Amino acid sequence: MKGLSNNQINRWRNASSRLLARLWPQDCFVCGEPAGEVAVCAACKNDLPWLDTDFCPVCALPTPGAQECGQCLRRPPHFDATLAAFVYTHPVREMVLALKFGPVFAVRDVLVGGLLTALGALRADCIVPMPIHKRRIAERGFNQSMELARDLGRAVHLPVRAELVVRDLNTPHQTGLPIRQRRKNMRGAFRCVESIAGLHVLVIDDVITSGATLDELARTLKLAGAARVTNLLVARTLREKD
Repeated sequence: MKGLSNNQINRWRNASSRLLARLWPQDCFVCGEPAGEVAVCAACKNDLPWLDTDFCPVCALPTPGAQECGQCLRRPPHFDATLAAFVYTHPVREMVLALKFGPVFAVRDVLVGGLLTALGALRADCIVPMPIHKRRIAERGFNQSMELARDLGRAVHLPVRAELVVRDLNTPHQTGLPIRQRRKNMRGAFRCVESIAGLHVLVIDDVITSGATLDELARTLKLAGAARVTNLLVARTLREKD
């Protein structure tokens, strides 16, 4: 594939994956039983860890009565709302990692289906996938949030503005760091290249843990004029608060 861009390579891989799925039946990603053209059989799809309890409308942590949680009341983030399809646990965790590091494009349809369910009737003006630094693009070959955003944009007829925000800082992995350090690491990581005055921006990412990265992205979007920022995530971790 010499001479092709990363986007062209990803489109080729995706088309090939979908063609192979139609030609050769797949085994279910979860149970291993024949699943036909889909990555997860109907029975396992119903048993996925959907985030179907009451949750904080701002950060999506489970909260009695779907009230805003204490953390968001004490320190309101720059984003206005968060929607998540699943709890970040087995087998969704393995599906996200398969897409992120595989990439296993077959599971993408399941994850995008989850995003559509979580989104419901909510409407926005545009979609912004979580940007990753150019070095990580070079290492990985693609941005998994961009792949999810592209499919979602087609499904809901919204423009995907991947070029709107640039990630200037190649921040270290945040896993295991305290929330204050995560926020410090992310400060100034993003740059919005044009005004988006008055727009409702839908940010797409795979997982929310501390929310520090999403908060900094929302801050950047608000500085560029965004009227509202809503996060739409595949999954929500429940191990720590924002």
